[in-house]
Amino acid sequence: MTQVNEYDVIIVGAGPSGIFAALELSQIPQVRVLLVDKGHLIEKRRCPMREQGGPCRHCQPCNILNGWGGAGAFSDGKLTLGTAVGGHLAEIIGEEAAQKLVQEADALYCAFGAPDKVYGKPTPEIEALEERAMLVGLRFVVTPIRHMGTERSAEIMQAMEKTLRERGVEIRMRTTVDRVLVADSRVQGVKLRNGEVLRAPYVILGPGREGAAWLAQTAQALGLTMARNPVDLGVRVELPAAVLKPITDLVYESKFIYTSRQFDDQIRTFCMCPYGEVSTEYAGDVMTVNGHSYAHHKTANTNFALLVSKTFTEPFNDPIAYGKSIARLANLLSGGIIVQRLGDLRAGRRSTPERIARGLVQPTLPSAVPGDLNLVLPYRYVANLLEMIDALDKLAPGVGAPSTLFYGVEVKFYSNRLRLTPELETDIPGLFACGDGAGVTRGLIQASASGLIAARAIRQRLSA
Repeated sequence: MTQVNEYDVIIVGAGPSGIFAALELSQIPQVRVLLVDKGHLIEKRRCPMREQGGPCRHCQPCNILNGWGGAGAFSDGKLTLGTAVGGHLAEIIGEEAAQKLVQEADALYCAFGAPDKVYGKPTPEIEALEERAMLVGLRFVVTPIRHMGTERSAEIMQAMEKTLRERGVEIRMRTTVDRVLVADSRVQGVKLRNGEVLRAPYVILGPGREGAAWLAQTAQALGLTMARNPVDLGVRVELPAAVLKPITDLVYESKFIYTSRQFDDQIRTFCMCPYGEVSTEYAGDVMTVNGHSYAHHKTANTNFALLVSKTFTEPFNDPIAYGKSIARLANLLSGGIIVQRLGDLRAGRRSTPERIARGLVQPTLPSAVPGDLNLVLPYRYVANLLEMIDALDKLAPGVGAPSTLFYGVEVKFYSNRLRLTPELETDIPGLFACGDGAGVTRGLIQASASGLIAARAIRQRLSA
């Protein structure tokens, strides 16, 4: 006999959006909230490749991207305290309301242990940097940043878990939702892969980027409208920390946007990690590159992503498949991640261990294989990346040095965006979607804020 359990709200996904939704809803006395996730709790999220070295063991699910805290638990832990980057909340609810929610989400992180220091507050030095960037063709997006650090991010997420359990929220990990149940044009709950049926008049879907494909399939099955989002594809750049020190000391993470002269494409910096390490992660069946900075551990290098944004039009409608195909080619040629000196990329030759060893930058990702990214990235992407590197080099001499390292490839998959109301409710009454998986956010703080939006809409209805 199939077991049926009754709740007031079911939240699918224990990433930032799901956790913040649960924190909001758990303030209502006697509310029955269930939070489910297919991954492990943080203390069980162990990556054998990181801890023991060697090749990826393809853990299912991937412990870096799945589990309590989502991908954010083991991210660099940057809280971008503005709405200009990191999501579409300002478009959905308005700039003023979105900024207020960002501040509220930030206050919650601070209450659970995020550090007090904020980088990038307006100063004459930052204004001067904006002007210098403009002179070399770069738009500098100034956004205050609170940096938690990879290890502190996990600690904060664990503290949130403890609070939710104390408030009576039921948490089920290693639990996979098969499908969303709808009857009489209204959500009824979810059915788990093991056949168990969980009933609730309200369901919040926050599966994160790793669950984006499942959410897209769910949306298609339910007849929900979705729009295409772009795919960002490029490399992770690594160079001596001293090169960018005047900028990172000022703003910690610098976000520069450039429009290429040759192709009129947009290229941007993303996820700058001062004194950090280059890392790997899995997007389904392909390995991609990423970066981290730690609160208590520093290297001699700084790394950041350099990404080209492309939105595809008809007849092609699968940008995620396109990005994965490029990453898969890099995996095929190297067994994982390719690393190449910028000088070798310009010269059209493969990097070798000997050439890299002679350079000024010692790789922080030992498993990366020297190779040639010209064999992986389309010419258009290489030309765009080199144009922007040249512009950055004018702003910060040394960025374009021959020994600067490119790791490939880095891909940011942004889920197709669901059509949602300002309360983040779908076309089906009672069914809400938030976070990166729904295509409405692209980072920790706006994902967290989106969870608050959905939860407050439900809270108001439960209290009516």
